[in-house]
Amino acid sequence: MKSDRPSPQLSLQRPELLAPAGNWDCAKAAVENGADAIYFGLDRFNARMRAENFTEADLPQLMKFLHRRGVKGYVTVNTLIFPKELAEAQQYLRTIIAAGVDAVIAQDIGICRLIRHLSPDFPIHASTQMTITSAAGVEFAKSLGCQLVVLARECSLKEINKIQQQIALQETSLPLEVFVHGALCVAYSGQCLTSEALGGRSANRGECAQACRMPYELIADGQVVNLSDRKYLLSPQDLAGLDVLPDLVKSGVTCLKIEGRLKAPEYVANVTRVYRQALDGVMEELERPNPLTPFPTSVGGIKAPLSVSERGWGRGQSDQEHYNLEMAFSRGLYTGWFSGINNQELVHARFGKKRGVYLGEVTRIHNEQVTVKLEAPVKPGNGIVFDCGHPEAKEEGGRVYAVVFKGKEAMLTFGRNDLNLRRVHIGDRIWKTSDPELDKQVRQSFTGENPQFQRPINVEIYGEVGQPLIAIARDRLGNIVQLESAISLVEAHTKPLDTDRLQEQFGRLGNTPFCLGTLTNHLSGNFMLPVSELNRMRREIVVQLEELRSQSKRWQLHSDVSFQDLLPSSSPSSPLSPSLIVLVRNLKQLQAALKAGVETLYCEFEDPRTYREAVQLVRQAGQQSPVPTIWVAPPRITKPGENWILQQVRASEADGYLIRNYDQLQFFAADRCIGDFSLNVANPLTADYFQQRFGLERLTASYDLNINQLEDLLTSSPPQWFEVTIHQHIPMFHMEHCVFCAFLSTGTDYTNCGRPCEKQEVKLKDRVGSEHVLKADVGCRNTVFNGTAQTGAEYVQRLIELGLRNFRIEFVNETPEQVSKTIHFYSQLLQGEITGSQLWRELKLQNQLGVTRGPMGVSALRS
Repeated sequence: MKSDRPSPQLSLQRPELLAPAGNWDCAKAAVENGADAIYFGLDRFNARMRAENFTEADLPQLMKFLHRRGVKGYVTVNTLIFPKELAEAQQYLRTIIAAGVDAVIAQDIGICRLIRHLSPDFPIHASTQMTITSAAGVEFAKSLGCQLVVLARECSLKEINKIQQQIALQETSLPLEVFVHGALCVAYSGQCLTSEALGGRSANRGECAQACRMPYELIADGQVVNLSDRKYLLSPQDLAGLDVLPDLVKSGVTCLKIEGRLKAPEYVANVTRVYRQALDGVMEELERPNPLTPFPTSVGGIKAPLSVSERGWGRGQSDQEHYNLEMAFSRGLYTGWFSGINNQELVHARFGKKRGVYLGEVTRIHNEQVTVKLEAPVKPGNGIVFDCGHPEAKEEGGRVYAVVFKGKEAMLTFGRNDLNLRRVHIGDRIWKTSDPELDKQVRQSFTGENPQFQRPINVEIYGEVGQPLIAIARDRLGNIVQLESAISLVEAHTKPLDTDRLQEQFGRLGNTPFCLGTLTNHLSGNFMLPVSELNRMRREIVVQLEELRSQSKRWQLHSDVSFQDLLPSSSPSSPLSPSLIVLVRNLKQLQAALKAGVETLYCEFEDPRTYREAVQLVRQAGQQSPVPTIWVAPPRITKPGENWILQQVRASEADGYLIRNYDQLQFFAADRCIGDFSLNVANPLTADYFQQRFGLERLTASYDLNINQLEDLLTSSPPQWFEVTIHQHIPMFHMEHCVFCAFLSTGTDYTNCGRPCEKQEVKLKDRVGSEHVLKADVGCRNTVFNGTAQTGAEYVQRLIELGLRNFRIEFVNETPEQVSKTIHFYSQLLQGEITGSQLWRELKLQNQLGVTRGPMGVSALRS
């Protein structure tokens, strides 16, 4: 397979194609099918800990292999790092930098600081786990020393273009990378606490338990909503950006990323090849002399955008590229958020697992044969599964033994005892899950010894009679070699070295990583050189270029610095007594908290316009001494064009603001601010950055920390910097996907959904019977709150001894009476009148759903 051919240089940039690699076979599959770069994790600190992953010992060999093939290698260090891990992380980073890795993909702000401290020039890529959705986020990443930003998957093409315009105007431009294909998380990456809340397995630590792929029941105003066979309410279809590839290229993104470090090498090979060929076709089309001419319906494997009825679930594929992608892995393929929000299409909700290509419906079952109305090709040997609308149950399936075609129908016969036809019904959908012929073809692309994918080199030829022939060869990475023939050129009487002859000899690059791109002949006469000498020169070009490529990158690496240089200096602990902070989510809860004498109040309301009334309520409670302060929270996410929401928040004239993201750090820079949990402060290097650079009055410790890690944070930083949430319904999923719109309306977004979120109380019931509260914010983003409140009450005394003085409790849908009781118990706890164990028992009796110890205690209780 040969790479894209050279084409005229225009301003359009060819994006890098970045493929996943969970092991050596996946790395080879990516390289041999045209990836420009791969990303992979090592055995620590990466967001796919379930992948096979590489080891630090593999790095030198892996990087040599990649670089020899003209491919870059990026290591994922895309998790939060806890205080006690900083020393290990530092050594880990030194190994990575010294091995000549091309970049690290990082989530943790402290780790970005540490990398830049260790090396002034080693590239850092801001992971999608950093939840960057705006120009302010790009600017933040740049200030940290990042060289590239991976945008949140929720950004549309329109928003990507807007971000590009804004960072260009503000002169804060960085290259942008987007995911182009693969599984879509329903929650914003870096903001999903579901696995942490339900099982102590943090997605921010690479241990996602995929709760979004499970079935849920929808309960509106206490009644189960009949959604027929739609149960997978939080499981998006897989992203496929194939149909919008031209628009992505035109947007100027630098890199297109394929998801899938947990996938098989066949998946990596298949998907990489489809996007390599499609991207080359798009570039060829866009670089034509008149690129303004409309795209034909198929260019380089690109199909015209699918109509609403063609997209997503139940679509039969005939186009080869789409067929290959569906066979690679598919929960249904869709353009995700690229074309904007369409809540009726993103989540079809009928299954949350791999399906494949839709073959059609069962029309008849007779004499051990199943007749199907065909929507896609089928042949003997194909593996199929019957879908009766219950994907959570065991499904019938097997290999097709024989096929008899009758018009648009086919009669399928299966091996004896392969399946139980009594469990197959007329009307069942059939999915093709295996195509051995395609699998074999895909495997052959990366299992051979010789290079399958070749990248072009450009050769220039110079020479004069009586002088050596000079050949200069360049690859696209900027490597250049110059060779001279050992024999001088002589005048040719027959068969001179014309361009065709030179192309033939220098183009014989089989079994090498190269193919001949352009050859420019600067010979001005009829010269001759033995073919054997031309062959020697060609072979030497290959050897020298491979040698140049495989030299490891020499990044600067300071040996005399340490993470300890970045630690904040200690300060005396506060003499103040412990303070209770209460976050409420409606005005009635606020009134109950005021009556209870709470001095610090946070409000997080769906409609920021209500904050003005909340502020007035608190100010009218001026007879309290001291006068309570009120802080209000903007939404978790801010996208381009949403500053009007922040203006509404500020119009409340509250005492201060709860900061959730990078835009808010900028917008409220002149105001009193407290950093919320969504800033993911998990170590002292991150805490110090927010404190010193942005002057935040306090920081909320990350919800990923258990009690031991929390103690480590408080002992490695001034404890008065922090507040800790000790009672809450943990916000599990925070999503662009609107469940209200998707399943309680026929609308596509806020413009036509009828706003069911304003009229109905909604919960999601999981497989074990827990009912989780669903709320929408002003940007129509949804949060699923754990139905069970979680408490860290038993650890409060230990935290007070460490100097912590600020303790937060949060409410979601509690009644004013419940709010009052809970505040009373926690006030007693902080005053030492009851123990944490007593409070825990009291609340367990009081709350119908009960209270769990939550993630703060998970590891502590296990150890």
